[in-house]
Amino acid sequence: MLCVLVLYNGLVSGQQSTTIVDSFRLYKDIKVTVDRPLNLSGYTKTIVTFYALPNGNTTGQTMGKKMLPGDDWHFDIQHIAAQTKFIRQQVEINFVVIYLENDYKSWPLWKQKHTDFRKLIPQIVDSLAGVYGGSKAEIYLNGHSGGGSFIFGYLAGVAQVPKQVKRISFLDSNYGYDSSYLPILSKWLRKVKGAALNLFAYNDSIALYNGKPVVSATGGTWYKGHLLLQHLRADYSFSKMNTDSLIIYKSSDSRVQFYFKQNFDRGIYHTQQVELNGFIHSILCGTKMDSKKYMYYGKRAYADLIE
Repeated sequence: MLCVLVLYNGLVSGQQSTTIVDSFRLYKDIKVTVDRPLNLSGYTKTIVTFYALPNGNTTGQTMGKKMLPGDDWHFDIQHIAAQTKFIRQQVEINFVVIYLENDYKSWPLWKQKHTDFRKLIPQIVDSLAGVYGGSKAEIYLNGHSGGGSFIFGYLAGVAQVPKQVKRISFLDSNYGYDSSYLPILSKWLRKVKGAALNLFAYNDSIALYNGKPVVSATGGTWYKGHLLLQHLRADYSFSKMNTDSLIIYKSSDSRVQFYFKQNFDRGIYHTQQVELNGFIHSILCGTKMDSKKYMYYGKRAYADLIE
């Protein structure tokens, strides 16, 4: 188990409850920030969610804040802290969020620097989940953009996904998917009771930035997301629903869900999938609180909780 040294500890007064934030470093180049309820004995169930940061963002920017003149726009595009507060208001559980940042601000680059990432990443997850949730805690793996590389690093490092891992969410972060990950994901979904997989992507295959493609036709989350959907059709039947801008696929038991954002103007809709209640929905979709008091890709349900 890793030796965890807490370097910072601070109370954060929320509107509904009091939380405590711990921050410390691992392996010299990883910053870990833990947002947890002050009293973890309040409920019998604990969920520890690992949120791997997107490329180029700090933990503070990822948590978000009320914007003031001159603030960096990155503070206003995810708001995971406020979305976490919203989730805690909806569910009677100990909900812990662990932010994972590295000094390169890129999990793909961090993995290149650490050839033993297959050993290190599972150690990080297992050890921190034990410290902050205990042996009975459920583990959720979550991340945006390059944060998906952390999740794939975890999958590459375990022989099978343990039963404590109950949910894996790709918030426009599944760039690294290929068929080599299908067996371990399929086995996990079959063997682990309550295992849930959700994926959010927009049609980046036609997106333009300054008139040039953002990704190749087969290199983005849209293509890779449809590839995973195609692979899972061998084991699952999916219903399909269209809204004004979304194409949604759900397995019959709602444990596997795909949300594809259409792109009518060849724009970039990368961070909006997080900002517009995406983190909330990645945690609550398929549960009894699915779309209660919020709508995915609707107005910010957590707006009043931003501090």
